[in-house]
Amino acid sequence: MIRLRLPFWFTALVCISCQTQTFDIIIRGGTLYDGSGANPFVADVGINADTIAAIGDLSRAKGKTEIQAGGLAVSPGFINMLSWATESLILDGNAQSDIRQGVTLEVFGEGWSMGPLNDKMKADMRDAMRRNPDWQYEINWTTLGEYLESLERRGVAVNVASFVGATTVRIHELGYAKRAPSADELARMKELVKRAMEEGALGVGSSLIYAPANYASTEELIELCRVAARYGGMYITHMRSEGNAIFGAVNETIRIAREAGLSAEIYHLKMAGKENWWKLDSVVSMINHANQTGIKITTDMYTYTAGATGLDAAMPPWVQEGGIKEWIKRLQNPKIRRQVLAEMRRPSDSWENLLLMAGGADRVLLLDFANDSLKRFIGKTLAEVAAVYGKSPEETALDLVIADSTRVGTAYFMMSEENVKRQIALPFMSFGSDAEAPATEGIFLKTNTHPRAYGNFARLLGKYVRDEKVLPLQEAIRKLTSLPASNLKIQKRGWLKTGYFADVVVFDAHTIQDHATFEKPHQYSTGVVHVLVNGVPVLKDGEHTNARPGRVVRGPGWQKQLP
Repeated sequence: MIRLRLPFWFTALVCISCQTQTFDIIIRGGTLYDGSGANPFVADVGINADTIAAIGDLSRAKGKTEIQAGGLAVSPGFINMLSWATESLILDGNAQSDIRQGVTLEVFGEGWSMGPLNDKMKADMRDAMRRNPDWQYEINWTTLGEYLESLERRGVAVNVASFVGATTVRIHELGYAKRAPSADELARMKELVKRAMEEGALGVGSSLIYAPANYASTEELIELCRVAARYGGMYITHMRSEGNAIFGAVNETIRIAREAGLSAEIYHLKMAGKENWWKLDSVVSMINHANQTGIKITTDMYTYTAGATGLDAAMPPWVQEGGIKEWIKRLQNPKIRRQVLAEMRRPSDSWENLLLMAGGADRVLLLDFANDSLKRFIGKTLAEVAAVYGKSPEETALDLVIADSTRVGTAYFMMSEENVKRQIALPFMSFGSDAEAPATEGIFLKTNTHPRAYGNFARLLGKYVRDEKVLPLQEAIRKLTSLPASNLKIQKRGWLKTGYFADVVVFDAHTIQDHATFEKPHQYSTGVVHVLVNGVPVLKDGEHTNARPGRVVRGPGWQKQLP
């Protein structure tokens, strides 16, 4: 690790007036990675209330609380660009799995957001809870802004922010119908986006491989994004394809950004399926060309070769029209069932079949069931369960969805380790867990999860930075902090700077390590020593303090009223 001490002129300029001051907290003698990607330097950090008040030589100052950080890295809090902690934070606001990796901001909204809701959507959510009674909570909000504020009132350890889901506003007006919106429906959808942006949404998010999200046309998405653009928001997308048709999907993303007049980010960039691994160079070239022509395109990823979603991603979208009940009803119709099975076995560029992309049922791992009688299959592959059923993997997938009345949580092993390393090093790449924020106790232990829920960020800093030297530590920290903060246009977060919010991580770069595996995912990462959120210690000496100082972080359109 490079260790540079601040030059005298910098120390004097920054700290001469505060060397004898008393601070609420002083972090002493750490090696500071300020988020810029520049070389680290040794300095002290003084914090008052929720704000970084001084950086430099504070040896003559006093702290009401002092944290000794000699030999440790000190950085801004990490930003989780793709979080699914939307429900886990309601049930457990401590966000243990992420806090113990240094995450201080969770960003939601991959297609689905927790608002705006109508009465039917709330009823559907309550129905889903009845099918999975371990995950019960009161829906005491309607709009996206109200949801985020409800988390803050409830108390959460992390800051929270969200995109408004293109899928959510579509369901709000069209339900699960596979058709284009009428002019009036589209106008109402745009009004919903407008309100969400004024409440602080970061932009519009989509998830275009799933039903009913993929019923939306490019033109529909452009219209929604034009509203977000007026407020300075961005577009972020799980593209229509991450494999066979990925070139067309990237082009669609670029077109939406260009025609709507905003920046865009590609969620969890990957080349899914061995036959598609070679496409990385071409995709990177497409993104670079867009950036060179003034269309800002960025990306994020998780640091694993397997993705996790559901068995719905192995079935054609048309069969899922109308929601889970209609989907199951169709799967029980013998004629439709035969058609679905035939399409599941046939390669196609018209929809993303993750079962085929994984390369076989032995590379499809079952993670989550609501039905207690099926929980014995957690941690088994689809091939193993098919052998128990004495049926084909495709038939077994249909039967599991019917029996569980859910999409069934599933991991698909589809990506190349070499591509993962190359993607990590891309200058426009940030990182997201694409997971909830669970704990190693209580209801979370009733199901498995993808290890990225516990290890995504520690794995980056331990395996790929320290051990395999894929990129320098200061560059990795830039990608975890200032890069996503800048992309999201978040104010006063993502850097160690005076006047910025005191979201700070103190960790041991020599020992930080992920421990979660697919076989045993419920294992915390280690090596993060202290975490402060808005100036409040949430992790102290590696243990959670049970403090919940998290706040709503709002996008650039917050309270900006437009005609």
